[in-house]
Amino acid sequence: MAADAAQLAERPRRRGPDRGGRSGRDRGAHVSAGGRAQRVAIVCPYSLSVFGGVQGQVLGLAHALRQRGFETRVIAPCDGPPPEPGITTVGPTRRFPSNGSIAPITSNHLAAARTLEALRNFAPDVVHLHEPLTPGPTHAALVGTDLPVVGTFHACYSSGYNKWYAALRRPLQRMIDRLTVCTAVSPEASRDVQTAFGVDCRILFNGVEVEHYARAEPWPSEEPTIMFVGRHESRKGLDLLLDAFAALDRPARLWVASAGPQTEALRARGVPGVEWLGRITEAEKARRLRGAAIACFPSIEGESFGVVLLEAMAAGTAVVASDLTGYRAVARTGDEARLVPVGDVAALTATL
Repeated sequence: MAADAAQLAERPRRRGPDRGGRSGRDRGAHVSAGGRAQRVAIVCPYSLSVFGGVQGQVLGLAHALRQRGFETRVIAPCDGPPPEPGITTVGPTRRFPSNGSIAPITSNHLAAARTLEALRNFAPDVVHLHEPLTPGPTHAALVGTDLPVVGTFHACYSSGYNKWYAALRRPLQRMIDRLTVCTAVSPEASRDVQTAFGVDCRILFNGVEVEHYARAEPWPSEEPTIMFVGRHESRKGLDLLLDAFAALDRPARLWVASAGPQTEALRARGVPGVEWLGRITEAEKARRLRGAAIACFPSIEGESFGVVLLEAMAAGTAVVASDLTGYRAVARTGDEARLVPVGDVAALTATL
């Protein structure tokens, strides 16, 4: 994306989604014709105060672009102060059920006005929208500006198809036609977009800041430790991991990070050896991944990629995960990870 930003900035108007495109290699291309650093605005529909894969990619991409010399501004909702500099907040969010999870989004007129004001003040050369068809700041940026726009799709819908794409196909088609370049983080994430709108997204896989994990000081543990990172909801399979962990025939510990609607019920099981960490910082997550013997991700559906697998691999930790198509885009079983049949507690226990 960083290499393509310079090419996009030279395009005076949008002409519909690019189904292919070139990859620029000019390291000096991040300087505009006027001699200043090119500006990239990244717009996220989800609250940056809440842990999530899209939010992590937004912040990581902003860091990478700045390191390459681009002026970068993130525009997104926040439920409290922005988590780091370089972010313009457009207000708080409300939680809406989405794809087996809860999406922290804002779709009111004030948030839209703040988004457009932030874009006017920053005056970017390129706008990068994450989940461009999600209501909120991305909608406002897509219809309210006439700049080159990259749209990146992240979600993989559990039903195999997004019903809202079908119900609102005509207005959404007009919106997607405004994208200069359409990308997706995996073939799974691209599938619904291609089916509904006939657009073949360029596949640009997610990435992580490898050194952040590789150089973290390992968190100490007196016993072999398994770590789980993810929202405590049914599609993440934490209940299956607790069953598998309880069936282990050797001493071990289980670190469970984050929280969610199932936390209270799962904790009430009282499985011995489990340490419930709650929400932890990125620094602590990196240290605990480095200190764990295994990182386990037993999701049952709705995973388009699996950034947490990349984070664990960057930390040098063995990965055990469900054999989902989205996870296969990240790791091959027997090489980068051990992938087990979805929902098979006995197989998960044996692999751990």
